[in-house]
Amino acid sequence: MAENEVTVTKKQRALGIFLCVLIFAVVGVISYFICKPMLEMSKDPAAFRAYIDEQGVKGYLMLMAAMFLQVVAAVIPGGPFEIAAGYAFGVWKGALVADVAMTLGSLFVFLMVRRFGVKFACLFVSKKKLDSVKFFHQSSKRDLLAFVFFLIPGTPKDIFTYVMGFTDMKIPMWIFITFVGRFPAIWLSAMSGDAIGEKNYTAFFIMLAIIVVVCIAGSIVYSRWKKKHDAKEAALSEAAENAAPESNS
Repeated sequence: MAENEVTVTKKQRALGIFLCVLIFAVVGVISYFICKPMLEMSKDPAAFRAYIDEQGVKGYLMLMAAMFLQVVAAVIPGGPFEIAAGYAFGVWKGALVADVAMTLGSLFVFLMVRRFGVKFACLFVSKKKLDSVKFFHQSSKRDLLAFVFFLIPGTPKDIFTYVMGFTDMKIPMWIFITFVGRFPAIWLSAMSGDAIGEKNYTAFFIMLAIIVVVCIAGSIVYSRWKKKHDAKEAALSEAAENAAPESNS
């Protein structure tokens, strides 16, 4: 009986590895044929808008697929796609299209990590980066913390997305955090894209400056918070280690 259980476990592990490699290969191929051309095209707003208009509904789906894969791949920048969505569809429609696509991508990552664990996560994010945000496992206010950090531009949301699958967070809460938390930053990017569409370049550069400043500020706030948190955890760990010999004696 024990041997059968071990055999099943090995088969499940092999199946998990195979599926992870297959998913990685599919994401890589689709990213190359969809994300790469659209990312290059998004740098030329006129060409991008014409391309999307020609595609009709397919254009919506292609842009959403590119954003979905951007979240999964974690290394593809999402900003150009968000700006392009605002340019192609306007502020609100573009922001909603982008937010829905990124939420679906975040949910996919969440479920895949929960199913296949670290083997899947490390296909896209290094173990070192995953460990750098392990505070989500320790905090009693995890859900609130996740929402605040998703709300703040400039935080490593793609890494957060992979880590949350290891927690016991409820799926509806995760959907709420990703959809609502990402929206303000996406909306700002969509506004800048819409400004290009309206040929209001002054507004575009103002919005772009606001985005850059807000992202830098958010990154600084997150870095300082994390530094204080890590120092506190190190002090507590050291105190526990020093107390252990005393209790043994």
